[in-house]
Amino acid sequence: MSLFSRLFGNRPTLGVAESRRLTDWQALPACDIHARLEQARFVVVDVETTGLSLNQDRLIAIGAVAVSHGRIDLADSFEVIQKQEASSTRDNILVHGIGGTAQIGGVEPAEALLRFLEFLGNDPLVAFHVTFDETMIKRAMRHYLGLDFKHAWLDLAYVMPGFLPELTHTHRSLDDWSNRFHISNFARHSALADALSTAQLFQAALHIARQKNIAKFKSLQDVEKAQRWISWSS
Repeated sequence: MSLFSRLFGNRPTLGVAESRRLTDWQALPACDIHARLEQARFVVVDVETTGLSLNQDRLIAIGAVAVSHGRIDLADSFEVIQKQEASSTRDNILVHGIGGTAQIGGVEPAEALLRFLEFLGNDPLVAFHVTFDETMIKRAMRHYLGLDFKHAWLDLAYVMPGFLPELTHTHRSLDDWSNRFHISNFARHSALADALSTAQLFQAALHIARQKNIAKFKSLQDVEKAQRWISWSS
């Protein structure tokens, strides 16, 4: 294997129709980080994977729910299981509930990722602990589509303690914050169910933002950035 291949991998070969769909998505205008919160559409996302290693594990499923004009639209949701060459371990399956048959019979990876891009459009992404979701999605995009996926994200794991610093040390997980705002989850560790819970938490963040006269997505990113700095320096 050449040095170039070891560093960057082999660029995948896409069909004509797949290449056109990817090109169409890439031609969209850049995400508007200055969009007003009450007018924008946000895509809240969660993933399921073969494990928790950022370096070794693979993407299995993506779940996403849109929040438009501050409201969750259940009709505007997305879920896909990405086809696996071999199913993940039994212990892993017990966590997310996606059985071996469902994994092996999933959607071809390039098609699954293109469907996600088309659902996303150019709208901002929201997650809880963005690093994991973003890393898994970016790696899959690079491997199966040859796409360097760069997009605007918001991490509620920093926004919420940025808004409510008195809860910083007692509220660390999605479950902690969900319980705080009486958000139920119909299937914990299901990508779509966790995305829906995160979307409800995002609605809580939007409510607090209105109280603080925060009107734009970029301002929420600034809250996240400030809280990250506080977390790293403390």
